[in-house]
Amino acid sequence: MADDLAFELLYGNLHEYLDGANLIPTTPHLITGETAPVTLGHEFSGIVEEVGEGVDDLKAGDRVVIQPSIYDATCGACKEGLINCCYSNGGIGLVGWGGGLSEHFVVLRRSLFHLPDNVPLEIGALVEPMAVAWHAVKISPFRPDDTVLVLGGGPIGLAVVQTLKTRGCEKIIVSEVTPRRKEFAKHFGAHYVLDPTKDDIVARCRDLCDGQGVNITFDAAGVQAGLNQAISATKVRGTIVNIAVWQKPASINVNELVFGEKKYMGTTTYTADDYQEVINALSSGKLKPEDMITSKIKLNEVEEKGFKALIHDKDSHVKILVEVHGG
Repeated sequence: MADDLAFELLYGNLHEYLDGANLIPTTPHLITGETAPVTLGHEFSGIVEEVGEGVDDLKAGDRVVIQPSIYDATCGACKEGLINCCYSNGGIGLVGWGGGLSEHFVVLRRSLFHLPDNVPLEIGALVEPMAVAWHAVKISPFRPDDTVLVLGGGPIGLAVVQTLKTRGCEKIIVSEVTPRRKEFAKHFGAHYVLDPTKDDIVARCRDLCDGQGVNITFDAAGVQAGLNQAISATKVRGTIVNIAVWQKPASINVNELVFGEKKYMGTTTYTADDYQEVINALSSGKLKPEDMITSKIKLNEVEEKGFKALIHDKDSHVKILVEVHGG
């Protein structure tokens, strides 16, 4: 696939570029059999070039977005429909089978979703990170009258804010350090934006929530200090939802969970239903994430204007879009 154009977002690959291999396998992956090096890119859209035998609902020229989930379809989790929790899971662009920075690649039919005519290919590349947030909110106990704290104003944190807005949340609090990302948080719908280097996050959350704290915290930062604040800032019988992929083990004050009857849960990636629901929300205009794309570059600019820009000018960027057939 990827005939004329393909678009890939870089931010999700930054950790692998900086200090990988993290998710990239160093021993043969159980499904793909591949090891590092692999072609990066798991947030992407493109155009079908040709289809294989038996595929009758796609044709050359169709605009599609790729769900990069790799799963065995045979384990207990997969049989329950929880492909994101497959015991052998991985992702295209992380554990093999090509990736978004490939000019052409072959993918299973189950991984492709049609893009509606009114959703540009560039926006299609945002479906993957939006689906991560959509899934997290969807499986959480969130209700529209809940107060919510979001840790981190990066791509996933901002996607959570947007998802909460579509679900009718009327009090979204974001904890973020960098000035530009604070602005993004406000732009996408946060009602309050706090700075953990200046604000007492726990005290401010309690002050904003009738002295009790928030109903739900979504952790999109993966920082120990933030986790400590999240547990304390969440009200009794509230829920802390971890979305972040941590770079090192974290510690939890279990007694604070116990005596407050608080819940701590994890969430990972998405299901096919989440992907389609995000595409539908983009098409209907409920989700408008286009401003998350802060730069557009060509394939031959990936290192200098892509990865290095995210390293040295991180505060100015959310997502950098790569036009794969553009250089």
